[in-house]
Amino acid sequence: MKAYVFPGQGSQFRGMGHELYQQSGAAKALFDQANDILGYELTRIMFEGTDDELKQTIYTQPAVFLHGVTLALTTESFAPDMVAGHSLGELSALTAAGALSFEDGLRLASIRAQAMQRACELTPSSMAAVLGLADNVIEQICHEITDEIIIPANYNSPGQVVISGSLEGIQLATEALQKAGARRIVPLQVSGAFHSPFMEPARQEFAEAVDAMTFVKPRCPIYQNVDARPTTDPQTIQANLIAQLTSPVRWTQSVETMVADGATEFIECGPGKVLQGLIKKIVSHIEVAAV
Repeated sequence: MKAYVFPGQGSQFRGMGHELYQQSGAAKALFDQANDILGYELTRIMFEGTDDELKQTIYTQPAVFLHGVTLALTTESFAPDMVAGHSLGELSALTAAGALSFEDGLRLASIRAQAMQRACELTPSSMAAVLGLADNVIEQICHEITDEIIIPANYNSPGQVVISGSLEGIQLATEALQKAGARRIVPLQVSGAFHSPFMEPARQEFAEAVDAMTFVKPRCPIYQNVDARPTTDPQTIQANLIAQLTSPVRWTQSVETMVADGATEFIECGPGKVLQGLIKKIVSHIEVAAV
């Protein structure tokens, strides 16, 4: 069974999608349509923008969404038995699987990005990747820090968990995690604490937009970040999509469940190879590829 997976923020690179735009008339049409929907030239930022410009959340999320969805919609062999996406990639997966129209999916990606950016500007916060510690140890250390907001935000693979919270919370957790034996702790260059309570204002804003969109049953199950379980129910999909903004991304658990449910090949659909690397760390025997 084929599982198509879609990356999130952080997989972008300067020039992403340019070759696709030049070589495929169908892709060019979707890229041009995206510019019209958004009201600005996202393709210019993707193809010619500076690294700093492309790293801005308000541009990164629509760009990564557009790249992944366009690859899926213009690939004749795209026939998923199941789909999943990492953080923002969940929107890409839903759109590619037919739960959302291209226009609605892109609009939601843009609204999500703007809402998260505004939430980041309210209070200083950040994220850091913790390498070489068991999940339960990280969870316990975060739980014991009661004076600051700090939580596990991304379960990326065994031995790689991203924590998210206040600047002081990150510092306190870093010290405790180092004492507990973490191999390395890497501060992430992000604008705020994604998938944490700091995103509550964004969650509320995004919820209004999600509720205003039309969701239908996707062509195959989607394994969502919030609970790592498959669903095709539109109401469940909407609720999980909203909850994701303040909840951990359970990527490790999602991949494990997909394999248990019969996935034999994972195909990454989007810029970069981030998810292929993570999947090989989660289930080393599985076949991975890219569109």
